Parts: sequence; C-alpha cells; structure tokens
Amino acid sequence: MNIYAIGDLHLSGFMPKPMDVFGDHWNGHWDKIKESWLSQVGGDDVVLLPGDLSWAMRLNEAKTDISHICEMPGHKVLLKGNHDYWWGSLSQVNSLLFNNAYALQNNSFVFGDYVIAGTRGWLCPGNRQYNAETDEKLYRREAGRLELSLSHARKTAPDNKLIGMIHFPPSDQDGSPTLYTELFEKYGAERVIYGHLHASSIKSALSGAVRGVEYTLVSCDAAGFSLVKLA
Repeated sequence: MNIYAIGDLHLSGFMPKPMDVFGDHWNGHWDKIKESWLSQVGGDDVVLLPGDLSWAMRLNEAKTDISHICEMPGHKVLLKGNHDYWWGSLSQVNSLLFNNAYALQNNSFVFGDYVIAGTRGWLCPGNRQYNAETDEKLYRREAGRLELSLSHARKTAPDNKLIGMIHFPPSDQDGSPTLYTELFEKYGAERVIYGHLHASSIKSALSGAVRGVEYTLVSCDAAGFSLVKLA
C-alpha cells in the first residue's frame, strides 16, 4: 500500500471555469493529474485530497466533478476546502461518494499502519490577511474540529502512524506555533499535508520538519500536477 496526496483540483464540470487564466501551466491540468494518478495508483493505495475539489456552488452541481474523482483507482479521502461551497452535511457529501471514496469531517480513517485525520482549517494569526474580528472565531472553531478528528484517530488506532490533512496552511513559513501545529504535535502526527497556496505564495510555504512534524504543500500546481508520494 502506498499513500499519495494532491490538493486543489478545482474541477468545473457543471459550469466550466478554465484555470489557464492563472497561467499556461494550468492548461489541461486535470488530464495531467489523471495521467499521474493512473500511472501510479493501484486499488490498495490511498490518495489524500485536501480541499478545493470543485468550483460548484451546490451539491447537485458538484456531482460530475466528484464522480470524476471517485472513478479514479485507490481509496480516496476528501477534505473540504474554502472554495468547496457545495459541501454540505456529512451525509449529503457521502451521498455523492462511491468506489472507496470517503469524506473526512470530525472523523478519521485507517489504512494499514496509518490513520488519517484533519479539517479544513482557516487563516492563522500572523497571516497578513488575518482579521481578528472576522477570523478568530473560525480559526478556533476549526481547531476544535481538528481536535475531534485527531482524538477520533487516536481512539480508533492509538499506535498507528498519523498523517494530518488540512486545507489552509497550518502556520507560516517558519512553522510558528498555532493552534493547529500544537494539536498535530500533541497527537503525534508524523506528517501533515495541506494545499490552498498557489503561484507566488508557493515560494513562502511551510515545508519540512518542524518540532517533529513533516509538513508538505500538495496543491496541484505546487506539485507540478503530479501526485506526491507520502508513504
């Protein structure tokens, strides 16, 4: 069993939204991702997808995009991103999933010697866009959801290697302590993957080991539209 990750697919089957407005390297980006996926992933492998899966606004509009993901080989773990407006209740999301695809929300999933846990996250204090009046509540709420997921993981598989998923960067480039990094450390995460960052922001992404946790940005353009092998 191998574990891979790739984020920010930004599919738009219901109402096409070409991504090449963000650069020519986005041309045919889903075809590039599919080629990488099909060449590497077998039925027993796992692919982690940390958010921004579809531009759809409503659940029924996301069906085509989510079906494209579900049809791919391997076990798929989907996480909500800030642009996944279609993502409603867990039961609603699960109604779209098939072929070994799972929604990560206040829960966790075990694959072999690994357990997967996480949440969407939010802007962290210190980010230049962070506004205490509007963002503090969401930042703390997502920390609570992250702890629910991590706690579930440790109750379910206390001795398994823990991989954390979060959509927003859990900290700045230097790995300054945040509620998210503290929770990943508290629950013994071995590795954390995240997305959200694109273009010039990729250069200032948190990467590498910080206080015992390995952080990896896996937004698809940061990964060259290829799956990142984690384990």
